[in-house]
Amino acid sequence: MNENSLLVLDKERIAFKMRRMAYEIWERNSDEQELTLIGIEHGGKILSDNLTEILREICPLVIHNIAISINKKNHLNHALDFDDNLSGRAIVLIDDVINSGKTIMYSLHAILSFDIKKLMVAVLVDRKHKSFPISSDIVGHTISTTLQNKIDVKTEGNEIIGVYLE
Repeated sequence: MNENSLLVLDKERIAFKMRRMAYEIWERNSDEQELTLIGIEHGGKILSDNLTEILREICPLVIHNIAISINKKNHLNHALDFDDNLSGRAIVLIDDVINSGKTIMYSLHAILSFDIKKLMVAVLVDRKHKSFPISSDIVGHTISTTLQNKIDVKTEGNEIIGVYLE
C-alpha cells in the first residue's frame, strides 16, 4: 500500500459484505445437502475460510472447504489441496479479486476435470476488466477502475482487514 492508496472497504464493511455473500450462497444452494467451497490461494482461501465459518453458523448445509493453488507463471500447473473426488458436488469457487478472469479460468480448468453437479463463482471485489468469458455469480463489491489501478486486499492471519485502490 502506498500513500496514494484509497480505502475502498474497511474491516467492518468487509464483514458485512462477507455475511451477505454467505446468505446469498446459502439461498442459491438451499436445495443441496452439502456444498464445497474452493478458495484460490491466498486471498481467495482466506475469504473461503471466512465464508465457511459464517455458513456453518447460519445454515444446515455440510460445508467442505478446500484450496486451489495457481502457479501464476505456469497457469496449467495447478494443485488442488484435497484428496476427495469432486464429482457430483455443488461447488463455489472463491477469490478475493477478479480482474481479467484469468486466474478463475485456470482454476476452473482443474475443477472441470470432475463431473461436478453445479458451479458458482464468488468474489469479494469485481473490477469488471474481463479478458476471459467469466462472470461472478456472487459479488461483495463491484468497482470500476482504470487498467492502471490495482486493488490491494490486506490480510492479517486469516482475516481480511482492508481493500485499497492504488
